[in-house]
This record gives sequence, C-alpha cells and structure tokens, in this order.
Amino acid sequence: MQNTYNVSGIRKLFPAAKSVVYLDSGLQSPMPRPVKVALDRYNKEAYENAGPKLIWLNRTEQARNKLARFINASPDEIAFTKNTSEALNIAANALPLKRGDNVLLIHGDHPNNAYAFLNLRRKGIDVRVIPMTEIINSESFLSEIDENTRAISMSHVTFHAGHKFDIEDIGRLCREKNIYFIVDIMQSIGVVPIDVQKIGATFLCSGTHKGLFVPQGLGFLWWDKKRQELEPTYLAAASVEHPSEDFIANSNNMAPAKTARRFEIGNYNLAAIQALDAAIDLINKIGVNNIESYYYMLGDRLIERLDCLGISLVGPRSRQHRAPHIYVLQLQPKEWLEYLSSQQIRCSPERDGIRISFGLFNNELDLDKLLEAISHQMKR
Repeated sequence: MQNTYNVSGIRKLFPAAKSVVYLDSGLQSPMPRPVKVALDRYNKEAYENAGPKLIWLNRTEQARNKLARFINASPDEIAFTKNTSEALNIAANALPLKRGDNVLLIHGDHPNNAYAFLNLRRKGIDVRVIPMTEIINSESFLSEIDENTRAISMSHVTFHAGHKFDIEDIGRLCREKNIYFIVDIMQSIGVVPIDVQKIGATFLCSGTHKGLFVPQGLGFLWWDKKRQELEPTYLAAASVEHPSEDFIANSNNMAPAKTARRFEIGNYNLAAIQALDAAIDLINKIGVNNIESYYYMLGDRLIERLDCLGISLVGPRSRQHRAPHIYVLQLQPKEWLEYLSSQQIRCSPERDGIRISFGLFNNELDLDKLLEAISHQMKR
C-alpha cells in the first residue's frame, strides 16, 4: 500500500501510538506533540506571569482565521463553543420557529443532535424522523417535506457505522425550499475536506477532540452571516454589537453582534484554542486530501482482510457512501472488547459491533495486529 504522506514521521508525533494499537480516534484522538507544545506554552505563561491576556486573545483570532480558511469560510462566521452539543443547541434555538413548524432528523443519528431539537417540542415544534439508510441524500427527505418544514438537521458522518451522507445535495434541496440546514461535522472535520461554500448549510457544528486533536472542551459553530435573522437566545457583554466600555448593562444597547460573536458567551477556552491553532498547522502540512486518501486505503485493506475472515461490516462498503476512517465490525462487543483490550488494542463498542476508527498515525502494522488478534481468537 502506497502512503500519501510520511506516516512513520507523523507517527513519531503521537507517543500514545507506541504503547497501544490505538484504533479509537472516532472517540478521541491521542494528543500529537505540536498540540502539547502549544498547551505547554500556555501553561508556562499562565504559571509564570499570570498570562499575557492580550497575546492570548490575539492568538485566539489567529486560530479563528486559520479555522475559517480550513473550511473556506470568513472568520466573522465562526463562534467558539464548548463542544458540538452546545453548538447544536445554539443553532436549534436561533431558528425563528413557531408552533406548528416541523424539523426533520434522521432516526438513530447522534443523540445530541436529536435532543437539541426534541427540546423544542415544548414550544410546539414538531420533530419528525426519516429512516436511517446507507444512502441519505435529497431524495431521502423530499417526500417528508411539507409547507411547515422549516429545518433539516443531521450528521455528515455517523459515529456508529461510518455512513457519509450527501450533504451538498441536501444543501441544494434546502436552498430550493428555503429550509434551514444544520450539519454536525464532528466526525468529518480533519478527515475529509469541508467547504462551507459547497455545503450550503445555515449552521455547521463541531467539537475539536477527534479529527482536530484538541483535548475535550472546545467546539465551534459556523453560521451563514447572510442569515442575520438568526439571533441568540441568550445575551452577554461579549455577544452584543457595541460592548459597553464601562461594563454597565444598558437596555438600549442589546443589539447582537453582526458577526458570529453574537453566539459566543463569556470567556474562551484559551488553552484549547491555542492547541487548535497548532493542530490545524499540522493537518495543513499533511493536507486533508492526503489524509482522506490514506484512510480510504487503510479501509480498503481492512475490508479485504475482514472478507477473508468472514467478518461483516455493519456500515456501507463503497467509498462513495462510507467515511474513510470509521469501520464497525460485526462482532459482539461483550465478547470482543475486553479481549482486544487485553491485546493492547484500543477501539470502541458501538450499537452493532466493534468500531475501528483511524488516526493519522495508524499503519498497516496496526491492522495486522488487530486482524491477527481477531483471527487467533476465532480459532480458539
């Protein structure tokens, strides 16, 4: 298998890859050395001089700019959040929905996508679901759309089986029907190219602890700034257009910022944002297209070997419809998870099997160790 980047060199940046066969980046990525360096610098500055706050805020805007370029967006369309779930809740509550309107979701999608909208039922919003199938595109939603459909919310890539849905096609449908479109890109950012101009969403929501290598506690929201009618349900000094210099609240000064800052509330997770800055540099050095191609090659190899062992894949097999990095093996978690852990192989239990999810550092030797362990146990 021909690599699309120097995997052995990148592997040296992830010390955790030396101690365990880590096949669980869909849960949380191990920390690479550049991210640790950024966090160490932040901690040193905080410890030794209580923190250069202005410098930290400048770095925050630097990271915002890098993230914007990474997804082909404008920096003023990005708000920092705590995680994907907070971003989804911000999006759900910003929509100007009224009693009798309906929102379409996918059955079995991430629960935190569903809960953000199910919570709107208390306001009289109808939440409907379409079936989860291997292929989800505009046709999947078309028959469920009526005159009261105001929004579609869904994941780009599913966490539990690695479906990759056609969000660009669905985005076109939403534009045609004037429907708000919210997309959870937690499992796809850093793994496949994300271009907000092509997706045509209203909001994109994500955390940063999987494909972006940052410790948990940081997420972001991308907002289509042409949608100025979408306002936050809460307000803070940080989110108004003209923050008061004397820090005295004024009921005549409550207009939300014209930028995505309207969705931010209070202080930033400054340490994690600086870690994100370093992580984006690392990904850009490799190239997200190269990352995607490499994961697909690893996945092809994995599927080929699974076929030889007679082990089924839970999710889609074709590159067109599968995520490059997530593969769920139809093996009972109760029987297999403890065994694989005893072999120093880290993976996750999912609804219908054992989830294998790749990181930048995984190589064919990792696959060999996984499949040899499975083969050995099957022969017992």
